Amino acid sequence: MELQWLKTFIVAAETANFRQASEKLIISQPSVTVHIRLLEEYLGAKLFERVKNRVALTDVGKLFYKEAKQLVEGMEQSVNRIHTYAQGFRKIWTIAISPLMAETILPYILRTFMESHPDVEISIRVEESVNIEQLVENGDVHLGISALDAKFKNIESIRIYNDPILFVISPDTYDDESGPPIDTLEILQEDYLFTHHHPEYWDSLLNQLNKHVKRIRTMKVTQAHIVKRFIQEGLGISFLPHSIIRRELIEGKLMQPHFDLFTLPTVSTFVIVKRKGELEQEFIHLISKYYFG
Repeated sequence: MELQWLKTFIVAAETANFRQASEKLIISQPSVTVHIRLLEEYLGAKLFERVKNRVALTDVGKLFYKEAKQLVEGMEQSVNRIHTYAQGFRKIWTIAISPLMAETILPYILRTFMESHPDVEISIRVEESVNIEQLVENGDVHLGISALDAKFKNIESIRIYNDPILFVISPDTYDDESGPPIDTLEILQEDYLFTHHHPEYWDSLLNQLNKHVKRIRTMKVTQAHIVKRFIQEGLGISFLPHSIIRRELIEGKLMQPHFDLFTLPTVSTFVIVKRKGELEQEFIHLISKYYFG
C-alpha cells in the first residue's frame, strides 16, 4: 500500500469530488481514479460509490477514512522526527536519579520540563546514589540527582534542598487529643526497625539508637517506598526523610510521634553535573524553585 494512495483517498473523501481532489493534489484526475482503484484492490473493499456527478464514501470508506488519517499522520510524524533529529534540532537528554528521589522530585519537575521541551527526548535512569556521580563523570548521563554529595574535583554539586529525618510509625485509631501517650522507647524495643533505605545517615543513626535503646530489632530494606508500605501495614517502624512521607503524613497513612531521645539528622539532595549546557542550566533553575517542604 502506497502512502500516496492514502493521501489521495483522504482528499477525495473530504472533497467528495475526484476533480477537486486532483486540483488540490496537483495530479491528473485519472491518477486520482487509479490511486483509489489500487487502494480498493489492496483492501478488497469498495470505498466510494457514485452519486450523480459526485462520489460518496461507502460504510467501509467511512470506517477506513479515520484509519487512513491516523496512518498518514503517524507516518508524517515519524518522518518529521527523523528529519528534525538529522538536522540537529532533536536532542536525547539523559538524567540519573536515585530511587529515593524518583517518587518525590521527578514527576512534577519532569512534567514541567517536558512541556517546555517537546523536541527533547528525555531518558531516565534510576540508579543508586553511589553510582550516579560516576555516570556523570563518564558522560553516560547529562545530569544526576543524588542523595550524596560529589567527590570528584571536576564534578559540580549543587545542594537543592535539606530534608529533616522523621521518626514514623503506623497510624493508630486515636485522634491527637484522646489518644494515650506514645512510648517511643517501647516502640523501638518491640517493633522491627527498617534500615538502610538511604545511603547517608543510617550508620550514625543506628550508633546513636544503640546508646539509648537496650535492644533493637532491625531489618534492612533498601527501597524507601517499600518501607513506607511496610509501615502502613503495621510491620515495623523507621526514620524517613520528610519529603518522601509528606503526603502520607497529611493523609493519615503514617504517623510521626514525638521523638526526643536525641537530635535527628538532616540530609541533603544534590544535583550532580559535569558540563552545564542550556538544558542543564534550565533544569537546575527549575528544580531549585520547587518547594520540598
